[in-house]
Amino acid sequence: MATADSSSPALLAAGSAVPMGNDDFIKSRIFTIRGVQVMLASDLASLYGVEVKHLHRQVRRNATRFPSDFVMHLSPDEANALRCQNVTSKRGGDRYGVLAFTEEGVAMLSSVLRSEQAAEVNVAIMRVFVAMRRALASVAPILARLETAERRQITDQARNEERFDTIFKAMDGGDFPPQRVFCDGKHYDAYSFVRKLVKKAARNLVLVDPYCDGTTLDILAQKRGGAKAEIATSQKSAARFLTPTAVAKFNKQNPSLTVRTTGVFHDRFLILDGKELYHFGASLKDLGRLYCAVSKMDAAFIPSIMERI
Repeated sequence: MATADSSSPALLAAGSAVPMGNDDFIKSRIFTIRGVQVMLASDLASLYGVEVKHLHRQVRRNATRFPSDFVMHLSPDEANALRCQNVTSKRGGDRYGVLAFTEEGVAMLSSVLRSEQAAEVNVAIMRVFVAMRRALASVAPILARLETAERRQITDQARNEERFDTIFKAMDGGDFPPQRVFCDGKHYDAYSFVRKLVKKAARNLVLVDPYCDGTTLDILAQKRGGAKAEIATSQKSAARFLTPTAVAKFNKQNPSLTVRTTGVFHDRFLILDGKELYHFGASLKDLGRLYCAVSKMDAAFIPSIMERI
């Protein structure tokens, strides 16, 4: 079995335009192909100080030392993709195609390219591979926690969507629980629930709530673009939070909102398109803080509520 030594005519002069000892240079020549980190034959040949065809020839002569998990034969598409990643490095091959060596394949090359430069280069490359593995291992737990948190968030969101869809279907079918839906310390669930109610209004919605603030406007901002909104609240809330300036800012992005003041309501009601009536056990801004209830009421009460606004 033939191998090359330092006197082979195929070897180039040692130190051929390769910045030895520069880990960043070696890192720039490590690519990910098929989920594996590899180095290309052309880059390795430059580092070892040999011609690419000589490196290819040594691999063919020692084929048993380079199984498929040591060296890959890249497809034209894979080779072109690498050219796009790094246009400064030559991607030369021979009639056998472009070869890419895994970490094990790079280590094996030192046994068939017997030169002092090849040995030194292999040590440097192995150190870079080890450093990259350590760096990946150090962030792996963080990535795993982020992935777990993301999956949990997606699952919770899907469960919330399913829960709310069930509630709305029950409402529409007349099977909504006769008294209430409870929220206990679940601020986000309560906020999402009332936001979905607001989005149901196609033409207009009326909110009767004596205690409003900026949170109330944030919730109503979720309404459909063409739906008009009206708030009936206390004089105190209107003067402090729902000022003409606040309403004007709201209407610049979410037209149109009007605010009325009234002192005859203690409970909170939401009327959608003049056809659906909901009763809230807490002001919209406080939903989810304590035990509260939301009930769908008979639409026959809507006219009497509107008369008192």
